[in-house]
Amino acid sequence: MADSKSAGLRKPVFTKVDQLRPGTSGHTLTVKVVDSKLVVQRPVNGPQRSLRIAECLVGDETGMIVFTAKNDQVDLMKAGVIVTVRNAKIDMYKGSMRLAADRWGRVEKAAEDQADFKVKEDNNLSLIEFELVRIIEDQDNTNNNTNDNSANDNNESK
Repeated sequence: MADSKSAGLRKPVFTKVDQLRPGTSGHTLTVKVVDSKLVVQRPVNGPQRSLRIAECLVGDETGMIVFTAKNDQVDLMKAGVIVTVRNAKIDMYKGSMRLAADRWGRVEKAAEDQADFKVKEDNNLSLIEFELVRIIEDQDNTNNNTNDNSANDNNESK
């Protein structure tokens, strides 16, 4: 059986928008919705269910980022609303960062005690374009060159 102390919930560590980096996940943020735009709405598996996706510009006092809201999250993401996003991740779309809360994440209206803040609109992290650079090291080539040189040194000394 698990120990009750180790099974307890941890307090979330809140992240600011300007601390977000590509490829990271597990973020908890309190942000204000600046703008929301429905980009996809289509039926899925019959008329009772539909897929809805909205791109929402959210931010805090350190910056802004585009948040991709899906289905029930769309209803909550209205301009001026302050929300808490838990277990969010950074997705890359066409080289820019997008904040998203997938099935393991959660979006909820922020507690009333969350202070109203002014969003820093001149620092939009979604406007920064990132490029993936792959670094390939050829270990075998480096080792072979070193061994070849020492073999040549041994041959010359004979």
